[in-house]
Amino acid sequence: MVERHLARLGRGLIYAAMIVWSAVPILFIVVSSITPAQMIFQFPPALVFTPTFEHYLTLWRQWEGFFPALANSLIVAVCATLLSALVSFLAGYAYSRYASRWLASTALYLIAIRMLPPIVVTLPLFPLADYLGLNDTHVVLIVLYAAFWVSLYTMIMKTFIDEVPDELDEAALMDGASRLQVLFRVIFPLILQGMVAGGLFVFVYAWNEFLFALIFVSQEAQTAPLLISQVMGGVDGTEWGVLFAGVTIQFLPVIALVVFLQRYLIAGLTAGSVKG
Repeated sequence: MVERHLARLGRGLIYAAMIVWSAVPILFIVVSSITPAQMIFQFPPALVFTPTFEHYLTLWRQWEGFFPALANSLIVAVCATLLSALVSFLAGYAYSRYASRWLASTALYLIAIRMLPPIVVTLPLFPLADYLGLNDTHVVLIVLYAAFWVSLYTMIMKTFIDEVPDELDEAALMDGASRLQVLFRVIFPLILQGMVAGGLFVFVYAWNEFLFALIFVSQEAQTAPLLISQVMGGVDGTEWGVLFAGVTIQFLPVIALVVFLQRYLIAGLTAGSVKG
């Protein structure tokens, strides 16, 4: 009995440490965004102060491109998620229902390519994107983000589709349904949870990604992470309060989305670990 209580206490301490490790930096950023500039790095920190929204007003006045950049991030993230979801759904169905040695080898290739550092594929692609006139457009980021995640997303889709009995496909085909109807009327509703989970990974990545955006866009399709980096490199030095305000606006919607869809995220992370 004592050992059981000690084990629970140990797990509780580990969970508490993980929560503190994750939550304290976020809390620091949010609190600092409403802290007077001269008090942000004060030591010891002031526990009582009068909140100010001056940093947010400065962000609005002096960094007019921030909110258009935030809109660009939203466009890119949503479109990349939808594109990768469609491709991965179709590819996952093919891997699940038409399994073969050749397909298995391509799956291994997909995972191996995913392990490459992004910078390895970024520089060779720049001249091609420039030749096609895609640089500084939403399209280049949408395609890159979707392509970067489609391998893992496909494996998530395959795992969920594997759990759907083949007999459902056969029954629908015998009733006169086409293969596309089987995909979108039979399979799709049953694996929607996994699709949302995989899509959430893509959305969060596309929303926060910096390297591809830094190399392939400059003005027209500039995303929020790029503009936040400009705040850090301002002529007059880093305005920390404004920086924290921009970061807060940039990450709070994503945190809210992740919390709202956390059960789907957990389903994606544990896909295939439990068989019915």
